[in-house]
Amino acid sequence: MPTIIPFMREEKKEKVIYFTSLVKNMKVLVATEKPFAKEAVEGIRQIIEQAGYELCLLEKYTDKAQLLEAVAEVDALIIRSDKVTAEVIEAAKNLKIVVRAGAGYDNVDLAAATTRGVVVMNTPGQNSNAVAELALAMMIYMARNRFTPGTGSELQGKTLAIHAYGNVGKLVGRKGKALGMNVIAYDPFITDKAVFEADGVEAVDSVEELYKRANYLSLHIPATAETKSSIGYEKLMSMPKGATLVNTARKEVIDEAGVMQAMTEREDLKYITDIAPVAVAEMEAQFGKRFFATPKKQGAETAEANINAGLAAARQIVDYFVNGVTRFQVNK
Repeated sequence: MPTIIPFMREEKKEKVIYFTSLVKNMKVLVATEKPFAKEAVEGIRQIIEQAGYELCLLEKYTDKAQLLEAVAEVDALIIRSDKVTAEVIEAAKNLKIVVRAGAGYDNVDLAAATTRGVVVMNTPGQNSNAVAELALAMMIYMARNRFTPGTGSELQGKTLAIHAYGNVGKLVGRKGKALGMNVIAYDPFITDKAVFEADGVEAVDSVEELYKRANYLSLHIPATAETKSSIGYEKLMSMPKGATLVNTARKEVIDEAGVMQAMTEREDLKYITDIAPVAVAEMEAQFGKRFFATPKKQGAETAEANINAGLAAARQIVDYFVNGVTRFQVNK
């Protein structure tokens, strides 16, 4: 007989008990339009199968209908940037947990998941170094005129401003310090300035001050109701001459019209992003070397990050089913 362990979750002040079989018929689906590396998939399979579960794969799918069919009988779901909408959650009748292999989770409908009693987790920190290295590489790329002929500039001695000092922001700050940059940061959720001081980073008191002092502004805020379209005309216009905005966060936090207006009025401003704007073609044509967007999101596209995030997701699923661990749950 399979071992049964109850899981407790608080919902609307009522205790709900979930019973999960640790042996029989447990299915874990890896659904990735952009697949994990082969080594990551092999590692995920080993973790899942050693726990006694069945691993299912849906890779390089091209239609939402394929995802809806694949989730019909699974108990757990691992995704990357794939969208888990209310429709997907409704189609997954047995679904108990979704793990987004990465830090951001705005591609999952949290409200729909919570209503259905589905736990949603992310894997914070697993992609952080890859994103941080990319952010610094983007700064160098713009400082050197996108590697085209002409006199560029150096990062040493410039002020690097970090908007949000989480896992990625901290690594960007430390790497910036190693390059001889003056690093400042703002994060409204970190009230203890010792957190910044431990890295030799100056904590500023307002987002306005952050932008006013930034030669390079590295953006790491999540896409929330408060932050969407929050980076636009006023913030860019307050930046010093020749400043560069670097976005490895989310497309939704950018007010595209406002950024374009600022860059039109100030021919010294630059913008580089790892998430192509809606108006990418127009911005490329209008701003030339002052603007660059990666053809596809590159932040987590390293072999190391790919493997780390995938294995972390698999371990978190097993830990949830076996021990009820919800450490990285984002829809509490």
